[in-house]
Amino acid sequence: MYPYLIVKHAHMGFAYLSILLFAARGGLMLSGKQHILALKPLRILPHVIDTLLLGCAIALVVMGGWPVLQSPWLLAKLAGLVLYIVLGTIALRRGKTKQTRLIAFICALATVLYILLVAKTKMVVPFF
Repeated sequence: MYPYLIVKHAHMGFAYLSILLFAARGGLMLSGKQHILALKPLRILPHVIDTLLLGCAIALVVMGGWPVLQSPWLLAKLAGLVLYIVLGTIALRRGKTKQTRLIAFICALATVLYILLVAKTKMVVPFF
């Protein structure tokens, strides 16, 4: 069980790093400092962190023996992840106006909060 806990804590750490970096990038974008976002470390680091996050997630599923298609909470996390990625790309790149980007940014943060709550409670609807 010890290796599982190491991977779980690594996954959690990468998740928090990813969220923190997304929030910082969103803040820079909304404050009109897009030129900072063009710096090479800020273009590469999110991909490295997210790859490690996904790798840990896959390892946890394999180590935990969870059948993904029969685990509603895992499916909810995956659906939330897809929505978060779409909203994140609108917020940071594809949004045509600042208002669109702001709305997408707020919705992306709400989505990631949902993903965190599902992860903590293992419930598809963690609000009740």
